[in-house]
Amino acid sequence: MEYTVNKLAQLAGVSARTLRYYDEIGLLKPARINSSGYRIYGQQEVDLLQQILFYRELDVSLETILHIVNQPTFDQTEALKQHYIKLKQKRARLDKLMATVEKTIANKEGEIHMQDKDKFAGFKEKLIQENENKYGEEIREKYGDETVDASNAKLRGMSEEDFAAMSSLEKEVLSLLEQAYATGDPASPLAQEAAEKHKQWLMYSWPSYSKEAHAGLAEMYVADERFTSYYDRDVKGGTEFLRDAILIYLGKK
Repeated sequence: MEYTVNKLAQLAGVSARTLRYYDEIGLLKPARINSSGYRIYGQQEVDLLQQILFYRELDVSLETILHIVNQPTFDQTEALKQHYIKLKQKRARLDKLMATVEKTIANKEGEIHMQDKDKFAGFKEKLIQENENKYGEEIREKYGDETVDASNAKLRGMSEEDFAAMSSLEKEVLSLLEQAYATGDPASPLAQEAAEKHKQWLMYSWPSYSKEAHAGLAEMYVADERFTSYYDRDVKGGTEFLRDAILIYLGKK
């Protein structure tokens, strides 16, 4: 079975523009171009598009997907198994959020008394699952399952006040990073304040803090494009700048 752009777009529930863009960036090339100049997609491309859409459903960036599917060792069957596991985790997270909403409604209507810590359980679980989906493999390889599990447990048990403070600190770091980057100096007071705030942010979820672990994480930010895309989202080049600021703050540069 072969499909034109429009027919494949209709089949997959995406726009023809999306398929053309995937072609432009080398993510999903057509099997051939026919004599009329139309892109023609075969079964192999249909299967690859399914994989791409699974990854997108799990919020994986296009750059990361391109890297994954172009690996010589890429195994579609194994990828599907991993998709299934991650989608089950996503469903569990959504179930947790729905349960939190239901309890909140019941609390508002006077049917139950909801403790403050329970009001944020779903959001904490969402954060944990997002981190696991995006960075879990690399973080667990670098720091070990025991450390990561302890960090997740600390986050789950965090009070409402601490959770709010941690979220606020994350925003402060990003705001300071943008201001500090404009100075061009990672040793500037603004940059060093961003590094200090970053340390404070980490300490809310890390079971224990060390300069070595902080420096290692900063280096990972630069080495892994998933971290880089987060800090470079608003400040192009901000990830390397933050890494340098942290290393200076830690006395390692």
